Amino acid sequence: MAFTASLPRLSPSSLQLSPSPLPSSFSSSVHVESSLSSFLPLHFSLSTLSGRYRRSRNNFVIYAKKRSGLEEAMRIRRQRELQKTVPVAVEKFTPLRRGKVSGPLSVPEEILRPPYVGSSMPALAREHQIHDSEGIARMKAACELAARVLDYAGTLVKPSVSTNEIDIAVHQMIIDAGAYPSPLGYGGFPKSVCTSVNECMCHGIPDSRQLQDGDIINIDVTVYLNGYHGDTSKTFLCGNVNEITRRLVKVTEECLEKAIAVCKDGSSFKSIGKQISEHAESYGYGVVDRFVGHGVGTVFHSEPVIYHYCNDKPGRMVEGETFTIEPILTLGSIDCIEWPDNWTTLTDDGSPAAQFEHTILITKTGAEILTKYES
Repeated sequence: MAFTASLPRLSPSSLQLSPSPLPSSFSSSVHVESSLSSFLPLHFSLSTLSGRYRRSRNNFVIYAKKRSGLEEAMRIRRQRELQKTVPVAVEKFTPLRRGKVSGPLSVPEEILRPPYVGSSMPALAREHQIHDSEGIARMKAACELAARVLDYAGTLVKPSVSTNEIDIAVHQMIIDAGAYPSPLGYGGFPKSVCTSVNECMCHGIPDSRQLQDGDIINIDVTVYLNGYHGDTSKTFLCGNVNEITRRLVKVTEECLEKAIAVCKDGSSFKSIGKQISEHAESYGYGVVDRFVGHGVGTVFHSEPVIYHYCNDKPGRMVEGETFTIEPILTLGSIDCIEWPDNWTTLTDDGSPAAQFEHTILITKTGAEILTKYES
């Protein structure tokens, strides 16, 4: 389950925007600084960004320090210019509308609840979650359960099935396993799973809306088992999905795989965003920068913050730590609108969005995907 990065006021020292052609001088640092100001959902307001910044992705070239120098900037510029002249034919969905939201489901008293249940939104845990052998074993158990629940939820994705029905089924499977559905009661979230359909980027609240033939749906499952959270999500196809949207879903999953492949003890966190951005941009897709991955373990959300776009943030991975990677790609705009429920977040142009997520464990030589299991 992603949380939200806020974009603070930008200063000339942190951002330079230059209209094409390329400037004669190319030496200053140019990147968007994102900071985490509170937990999910941070009340991000597009009005806090200047019109000049909001237009930057379409009308300007952004040069990032330490990418690959001038040659890399030229490649990105050519790619973006091509995208302007040869737009992707986006097949729009019928705009998403809120259905009826039923009340939260009950959890047996004997099931252990996370500390945040019944309280206000928790603060960001600043410590990285690094586990001993016992902690790793518990993380693996929680993550395997989350993966099994997610795969079961995916079998329910069919035309005429409502997202509320998926929530009920997921909830029952989780409590039958003696676990707690982590989203339920987190900052007031009213359901046990997130279901994000079509143009919904993330944090969709299950309701009475029935899935339609041609929809896509991201199902985001997190379970709390024996004091540890396991967090994972996939985007599923409902019926006959058009080829353009199918490719978006496929490439989003590939971005996650490529990001995981560069993770190991000592690797920089910024290498994750580089892998995702380069692969997504090669297809002309946008990488949503509002939502980020996070540390996970005994605490639902903690450091490190995982940025899915090119960035120059410091920090390196440590053996034994666990965190999520969960990129969101769009066919169109990466800007968003939020419904009055303060959770449901949609692309502002109605274009589809896809997301995949795994919880991983950093090892000496690589990364182990915890949110999977042997069939």
